[in-house]
Amino acid sequence: MNKNTLAGIILIGIILIGFSIYSSHEQRKLQEAQLEQLKEQQRIQREQDSIRRVNQPDSIVPVAAPAATLAPAQPVIDESYGSALVLAGEGEQEFITIENDLLAVTFSNKGGQVYAVQMKNYQTHDSLPVVLFAGEDNQLSLNFFTTKNIATSLFYFTPVDVPAVTQLTETDSVARLTYRLQTAEDASIDYIYTLRYGSYKVDLDIRLNGMNAHIPQNVTTVDLSWSATLLRQEKDFASEANQSTVAYKYPGDSDIDELGERNDADDKKIPTRVEWIAFKQQFFSSILIAPANFNNASVSYQKNTQGNDRRELMRCNAFVQFPYNGAAGTTIPLQFYFGPNHYKTLKSYGRDLENLVPLGGWIIRPINRWIIIPTFDFLNRYISNYGIIILLLTIFIKIILAPFSQKSIVSSAKMKLLKPDIDKINAKYPKREDAMKKQQETMALYKRTGVSMMGGCLPMLLQMPILFAMFRFFPASFELRQKGFLWAGDFSTYDSILDLPFSIPMYGDHVSLFALLMAVSTYFYSKMMMSQTPQTGQPGMKFMQLYFMPIFLLVLCNNFSSGLSYYYMLSNFITMIQTWIIRKFFIDEKKMLAKMQARAAQPQKKSKFQQRLEEMQRRQMQQQRRK
Repeated sequence: MNKNTLAGIILIGIILIGFSIYSSHEQRKLQEAQLEQLKEQQRIQREQDSIRRVNQPDSIVPVAAPAATLAPAQPVIDESYGSALVLAGEGEQEFITIENDLLAVTFSNKGGQVYAVQMKNYQTHDSLPVVLFAGEDNQLSLNFFTTKNIATSLFYFTPVDVPAVTQLTETDSVARLTYRLQTAEDASIDYIYTLRYGSYKVDLDIRLNGMNAHIPQNVTTVDLSWSATLLRQEKDFASEANQSTVAYKYPGDSDIDELGERNDADDKKIPTRVEWIAFKQQFFSSILIAPANFNNASVSYQKNTQGNDRRELMRCNAFVQFPYNGAAGTTIPLQFYFGPNHYKTLKSYGRDLENLVPLGGWIIRPINRWIIIPTFDFLNRYISNYGIIILLLTIFIKIILAPFSQKSIVSSAKMKLLKPDIDKINAKYPKREDAMKKQQETMALYKRTGVSMMGGCLPMLLQMPILFAMFRFFPASFELRQKGFLWAGDFSTYDSILDLPFSIPMYGDHVSLFALLMAVSTYFYSKMMMSQTPQTGQPGMKFMQLYFMPIFLLVLCNNFSSGLSYYYMLSNFITMIQTWIIRKFFIDEKKMLAKMQARAAQPQKKSKFQQRLEEMQRRQMQQQRRK
């Protein structure tokens, strides 16, 4: 190869690389312009919707209503879009509703999109149908560039394939609906929706027919924007809002990521591939899944105030990109999940959707997944009363933890037997400057009698993961939603026996009886344990354990799930009964004391570590005397 040929190849390479960089730069500028134009169009649309809602504040199109038409929309497309799109820019909004046994999904020809979704087997806290979203401010828009920036949500699609049966059954189990947007004489976009009987999933295939002749060759991605205003479903607005957010999952990663749940608003740009994006509420989710993954995404939400008259919970937005290779018949496969945040239901659809259920971190989640949920489901197969199910679940957990509890109770009994000796040591060293001597003699007493200071603490510490697992399980358990017991009508939220005319900071504007009973049971449990254990610490610890903790838990749990308070109350009572039985029938204090005294009488051999420790303590005391 001569020098001229080599120089030519290098020059061609430089030109190609430069052109690629320039094209990428221009493409980014184009995408940013598309996004800004889309945001402006959506802003104008929302303003128009707001004006319309002021005039008709209660107007929400029923999800299960028959196809209806609205007044002709004002044309927003000028002649520069081409005759086909100009024609598609004018029309009347029409609806088609397809139902299976679980969902009623209403589609609109404007934008060819899902207009509203109703859950057929669930109700809101005030006995209304559960509508995830409904209205024209919910948009799905494919955005790309031909000679103009095109946002499909602005155009009226034509239904070209309407299912003969819109009420699915086990016999007629599949319905397909195709909307077409004619973008030019030789090009169109098809939205093909598929709904099946017994499924919360809606398939959407976006087919670009002949669009390669109109989309520039340097365009390598197409954009999709999805936004929805989620509606309130639950009694406790604050709890529902705190557990609602936008979640997403990276491909190949089993964990999910979420925007901050407790923020009023949040947003994030995701520069890498994303498998799915979920608009998540406390007990329901709307999820957009890309089997081939999104290239990148930008997500955000804005929560509304409790006083919103239209029951609006939050506004969610997602902006994503797909790879586009310029093929003549490119198809973009998508899937929607509209359904409950029920662990087994989500798990049945794969893609780690079940991780939307907040069951805790790496220690707590396996306990809920492999112990609590299977036990709960097993009991639920045979028992319909959820109050009894929680009682049996509590007993089951106590049986599992019985060996740890017994060790803790035995240790407590030994400490009680040592109380007279502890009192003598306290009387011998009443001054604060003798605290180290008092501690040394106390530790020496424990060592002589074979009592471990950690004997009671360690078993309790090992039970903490179960405690935190239940703390996660009850508020997140879809099974407890609107399931009550006694005066509690819904275990998933607080039980109010008295609504206050004012709100107490941190406590709330109501009185939860289960939270109150739980606090009372905590007081008696603490009192029982303190009566059986010598007090060697500071006097303030007695107040903290006996009074502060019950009051703290009362304030904390007043707004929590009543199922959680009910469980903690049962746990306290069962523990007190368990402690009484073990101490009454399984512990012989006389024999225990005799063994401890016999051990104390034996010669004590000090370990090298203990000898060094005592030597260090002796030197510290000598230094203190010199000072």
